[in-house]
Amino acid sequence: MARHQALEQVWHTFDSGDFRQLLDARIAVRSESQETGRDSELRRYLTDFVIPEIESLGFTWEIVDNPVDGFGPFLLAERIEADAAMTLLTYGHGDVVRGYDEQWRDGLSPWRIVVEGERWYGRGTADNKGQHSINLSALKSVIEARDGRLGYSVKLILEMGEETGSPGLKAVCETYRERLAADLFMASDGPRLSADSPTLFLGSRGSFNFDLHLRARHGAHHSGNWGGVLSNPATRLANAWATLVDSQGRIMIEGLRPPAIPSAVSEAVKSLTVGATPGDPAIDSHWGEPGLLPSERLFAWNTLELLAIKAGNPDAPANAIPAEAYAHCQLRFVVGSDREHFIDHLRQHLDAHGFEDIEVSSARMSQMNATRLDPTDPWVGWALASMAESSGKTPTLLPNLGGSLPNDVFAETLGLPTLWVPHSYPACSQHAPDEHALASIVREGLGIMAGLWWDLAEQGQDILKERETWHR
Repeated sequence: MARHQALEQVWHTFDSGDFRQLLDARIAVRSESQETGRDSELRRYLTDFVIPEIESLGFTWEIVDNPVDGFGPFLLAERIEADAAMTLLTYGHGDVVRGYDEQWRDGLSPWRIVVEGERWYGRGTADNKGQHSINLSALKSVIEARDGRLGYSVKLILEMGEETGSPGLKAVCETYRERLAADLFMASDGPRLSADSPTLFLGSRGSFNFDLHLRARHGAHHSGNWGGVLSNPATRLANAWATLVDSQGRIMIEGLRPPAIPSAVSEAVKSLTVGATPGDPAIDSHWGEPGLLPSERLFAWNTLELLAIKAGNPDAPANAIPAEAYAHCQLRFVVGSDREHFIDHLRQHLDAHGFEDIEVSSARMSQMNATRLDPTDPWVGWALASMAESSGKTPTLLPNLGGSLPNDVFAETLGLPTLWVPHSYPACSQHAPDEHALASIVREGLGIMAGLWWDLAEQGQDILKERETWHR
């Protein structure tokens, strides 16, 4: 069977309604990893839906308990072909964020697919049940089209705790390093640059969350009786923050800024338009690092954000000087940033500006390192060519996603070249009420992935040899 027949076969699963029916059953599983008491649902998603599918494709599997107590399990699976030229590792997550059932628009539910025009509503349609289901369905079509032989082996890791920060993922990959050994990592998560642009990204910005806290005293005190003689921790915290980032969003601490943007990265992003999809927020053109294009600020630079701040009782303010103030902050950072010393840089800066009384601490469970495959890697050109042939479009290359994914585990812990092919778009309402996938992206994504799985069989060994020369 030829390549185009494999694509037609997977498109038929969409056109016939079979894929939507498969996904609808998976959406019905309340695999909310952020909620307590969902352990059975997290495991049921694997046992009742994913495992039967991969068993039919010739995978062997094992469910591994999370080494971090209280979090969801992992599915490790492999489809090994004798004398395979190479091995692929792929990934997905079957957990979702909270459903927020009561906040969905009338007629919608997080736990079933509701179709309105192009939109398939349901929790997980975009993040990530829909995306890994696309990849497995495409793989099935290619295996069948090639009479059961790919010419390469496939390994899968599916986690059930990504929405809680992927606890245990690194430890599992370290423990099962040999079992997960591969030549290439390819998976799907996150959004495309825009709805109509097939996208390839090579890593993600890192995420470093930290807290600022100042307790001045025990208990609040009447602002009329004590105003002017008691320090206000909220005022001090606001002034401290203003020394970290200026009024236009520029980072003021040299140690939190990245090195110069590599030329290959700048070349890849300079022509990209950010915020072009209907429904996207308007870009603030003067926000962030001066002299950079919006695409460079989003994909190739660091940003420091104040995510939450609290003092006193915001819902019922009292005429009292608060006893303490708290801020939760985040640094999104790119490859080359001084990750190991972020806290040191913050502490030294605060002390130098007279804020020795403000505590700074990192939120360990929220950290992901920055990763980026070299845009000149032969795997990148191969993937872009395959995507173009399958979609009839020129795909967008992002050196890294603006958001964060646990790609550091695959790129650093397992040492793999990483390719991500997202099947969502920025306005999908992921993590919010009314999450949805676009039918056009689902259908296009099925074809793109079938093309990639097919082309890996035909060309993968040649790319491996090319990389040997490229590395030299």
